[in-house]
Formats: sequence, C-alpha cells, structure tokens
Amino acid sequence: MPAPLLMLAATFLFAVMALCVKLASARYSATEIVMYRGLVGVAVILALARWRRVPLRTPVPLMHLWRGLLGVCALSLWFVAIASLPLATAMTLNYMSALWMALFLLGGALWLGGKSVDPRLLGAVLVGFVGVALVLQPSFQQNQWPGALAGLGSGLLAAMAYMQVTALGRAGEPEVRVVFYFSLASVAAGAVLSQATGTAWRFSNHSLPGALALLGVGVSATLGQVALTAAYGRGKMLVNASLNYMGIAFGAFLGWLVFDERPGWWAALGIGLIVAAGLVATLLRSRSAAPRDLQGETHE
Repeated sequence: MPAPLLMLAATFLFAVMALCVKLASARYSATEIVMYRGLVGVAVILALARWRRVPLRTPVPLMHLWRGLLGVCALSLWFVAIASLPLATAMTLNYMSALWMALFLLGGALWLGGKSVDPRLLGAVLVGFVGVALVLQPSFQQNQWPGALAGLGSGLLAAMAYMQVTALGRAGEPEVRVVFYFSLASVAAGAVLSQATGTAWRFSNHSLPGALALLGVGVSATLGQVALTAAYGRGKMLVNASLNYMGIAFGAFLGWLVFDERPGWWAALGIGLIVAAGLVATLLRSRSAAPRDLQGETHE
C-alpha cells in the first residue's frame, strides 16, 4: 500500500481509537482503559515479534522505563481529555506535541546563548498557542477546564515521550520492541493506578458494549501504530506530517456523527492555526533532523 494511504489509514484508526475511548469512558476510568489498551497491544506485538523474529530482550531497560512512564502519563491525560471534551478538541490538543517540541528547541537555543533561535519557529509557536486559546475558549466557559488542562498536559508529555523514542531509535532499538515495552508499561501502570485510585477493574462490571469499546481501543491503536510505522518507513516525512493532521478532521467528523459535536467558528479557526503552525514547525525542524528522528510515536 502507498505511504499516503497508509498514513491516512493510521490517522483514521487513531480517530476511531479516540471515539472508542470516549464510548468506554462512560463505564471505565482512564487508567483502566490504558491497561486494557496495553493488554491488546502486548498480545498483538508478541505475535508480530514472533512472526518477524524480533527478539524482545533489550540492552537499555532504563530507557524503556523512562519512555513508558512518559507515554503512560501522556496517554492517561489524553484519555481524560477525550472523556470530557469534544472529540476534535481533544485530538487537537494531543497534536500540540509538534509545537511543544519546537518550544523545547527554542528553549535549548536560548539556554545556549540564543544565537541559533529561528524567528520563524518562534512565530509558529506563538501562532499555535493563539490557536489553543481559541480552541479552549468554549471549554473554559463550560467549566471543562480540567479536561482542557489534561489535554495540554498530554501533548506536552507526548512531546517528551517522542524525544525518548528518538533516543531509543538511535540506540538501535527496533520499533516492535519499543511498542512492546510501552504496551507492557501501560498494562502495569494502568493496573497499579486503577487499584490506587479505587477504580480497579472487576470482570463482573463488564458489559458487551463496554468490552467492545475496550477491544476497539486496543485494536485500532495497535493497527494504527503499525500503519504509521510503515508509512514513515516508505514515504516522505513532510507528506506524512501533513497527512497526520487529518486525524483532527476525522475526529471532528466522528464526533459530529456519533455525539452531534459541532465546533464553533472560533474553535475551527483555532484548529486551523494549530495545524498550520504545527506544519511550519515540522518543516523547519526537518531541515536539521534525520528522517528517523521525525517519526511520530505519540499515539501508541
């Protein structure tokens, strides 16, 4: 399958995952959904690793531990945001990771003396945060600020997890192994946090709609990750980065179709600014980064 079609398939699957998370949130806590998402991921990746004959033993367990901690926290916050915000808004806030990474680059440049600060990158970040203000305005008016803050936090932590994935790639860790240990971390952290917060899972609480929603989360997320990895392996980075933002459009469509969510004009303008700023930031970053370093891993 051509890379653009793989990328579109991946973004659609991640939007389906977000929809399933929202449906599952009516019955399960965010930490439970993280745990079950990880369980499905472990099962699929074990089969994939066996088929590809990829060994799962790692020489850098601490790097995987740090990546897992960041990723699980990002995923949990994103699931909280999905449960309390319109689907398109929650998707948009998670896609803020590109702008957070640009902000990290600017902060590093300033720390080193400011000689290499790109004003275009600074402009993209500022435009992106103007878009955030427009997107979040109705959320704060409707007392949805906890979900809005969770969404912003998920994007920030996803950017940090992304950089850790880059470090694991440089260390020679294959994608299958990275996804496996992240899924394993999701199972462990989800189980512990569910127990600690008093939302521990009980099999007697399952219903057919709830179980199907959980299964949908795990299957769509895992298949989306496989399609995303294949797209970045075959296609051009900038084309993939551009198509990646179709996930917001898919999320908006599914939110309208299932929940009758209709973003206002100001929110739509804010989403457009965030997408434009994210694309500009990706373009500027691509001139100084290797293609492997620009692969997206924020939706695991």
